[in-house]
Amino acid sequence: MIVLRQMKTDDLPLFKSWLHTPHVAKWYHDPQDWIDEAEKQDSDFRWLHHFMVEHEGRPVGFCQYYACEDSDELWEGYTALGGSYSIDYMIGETDCLRRGFGKEIVMALTEKIMNHDDAKRIVVQPEPENKASCGLLLSCGFIFDTETGVYIKQVPHDLVTQP
Repeated sequence: MIVLRQMKTDDLPLFKSWLHTPHVAKWYHDPQDWIDEAEKQDSDFRWLHHFMVEHEGRPVGFCQYYACEDSDELWEGYTALGGSYSIDYMIGETDCLRRGFGKEIVMALTEKIMNHDDAKRIVVQPEPENKASCGLLLSCGFIFDTETGVYIKQVPHDLVTQP
């Protein structure tokens, strides 16, 4: 079982090291952009919700979510619809790969997004070559929109819990 906790300044050295590990660097291009966002999470990037993923008290990964309308991404028209959120996730520790943590992270992020009154959908667009991430999203109930190349999961309003 994993726990998502708010990312702190003390987490930055570990986060930076993960961005340079081969299995993460393959998909997280431009690590300095990710570092800048994390370093400015209390100012310029406060619209991003940054989390460290812990397993048995040990940091094993990172994830975040955000309202698409707060970003400069159009998300193939989904931003304009309103109520769209997106997520990013990674397992940083190599010994924690292929242990089911990715699915737990996506489900935990989905629960957090469901607590937002305006949430209607979650949209994600991993690189098509990232078969592990694409399969993970499908296993978490996302549907692949072949016209846009975006994975979408509708937020079930009858299950939404209030913060």
